[in-house]
Amino acid sequence: MELTASQLADHLGAELRGDGNLVIRGVAALAAASSEQVAFLSDPAYQKDLAVTAAGAVIIKPELADQVTGVALITDNPYLAFARTTQLFDNRPAPSRSIHPTAVIEEGAVIGENVSIGPNAVIGKRTVIGADTEIGACCVVGDDCVIGDNCILNPNVTLYYQVTLGHRVRVQSGTVIGADGFGYAPDQGRWERIAQLGGVRIGNDVEIGSNTCIDRGALGDTVIADNVILDNLIQIAHNCEIGEGTAMAGCVGLAGSTKVGKHCTIAGGAGLAGHMSLADGVHIMGMTLVTNSIDEPGVYASGTSHMPAKQWRRNAARFKQLDSIAKRLQKLEKSQEGNA
Repeated sequence: MELTASQLADHLGAELRGDGNLVIRGVAALAAASSEQVAFLSDPAYQKDLAVTAAGAVIIKPELADQVTGVALITDNPYLAFARTTQLFDNRPAPSRSIHPTAVIEEGAVIGENVSIGPNAVIGKRTVIGADTEIGACCVVGDDCVIGDNCILNPNVTLYYQVTLGHRVRVQSGTVIGADGFGYAPDQGRWERIAQLGGVRIGNDVEIGSNTCIDRGALGDTVIADNVILDNLIQIAHNCEIGEGTAMAGCVGLAGSTKVGKHCTIAGGAGLAGHMSLADGVHIMGMTLVTNSIDEPGVYASGTSHMPAKQWRRNAARFKQLDSIAKRLQKLEKSQEGNA
């Protein structure tokens, strides 16, 4: 792939300053870019690299454009422009647009136009796959599933039965969608399984990372709305609902029947207790434990940052004293008020 700086500026809707005929053949970081590559600057921490970069072109904010010695592509949101530029140079292998002879297509399955199905993939009974979708090697798509147009299931993705994906959904390898939720009733020292009778419904333009698990609903469906992005190693339990535009980083865990609003972000390692909800626009910091519903948008955190182990041990020993310290302080304040 190659294009001129002028063509790239037009594609991005960016202001061009410099030689529009410069040929661009790739994308790289400022510190590593060559004269035939485009770089970007959005984080001030990397501004020092701007003075020494060999990049032929730099995507940059207007207030820093004068510092670019080569071609400047000026935009208010360089990071977004960078994302769109990477898509132009995406080196992912082209889909085969064919069905491999070792794939198994069960009775009643409906396969759309230009679908790619890789080696040893299995497509269940009555499943519908939309046009231009890719099903990677060794994927298993169960009975009565619906997959929309332009979806990508990378190798070794598993969809159980009655799972619905919208259009343009991308699922990375190792992910399992529609497995039974963790539902059991205690019975005199043993566990009685609760049959999981719901399904999973995933909207349009959803991205799901590797080895993420999205459980089917116990009665109703587990629901992931449009434009949600999920990182690797996330657990979404049965009957959770994730609102439009929400993003979750790696190792987040949601217990059953949790409802997350629209345009929330949940940072890595955070955990949400079951049967609770987050309002729209809630942002949870890393390793936070959320045990109650949050009704107001904002940024929330729990836990403590790292510190030297010796200091941590002293502080941890005092945690159990906090209640008695608070009571003594309250008693002291009352006595001082009485003496005033």
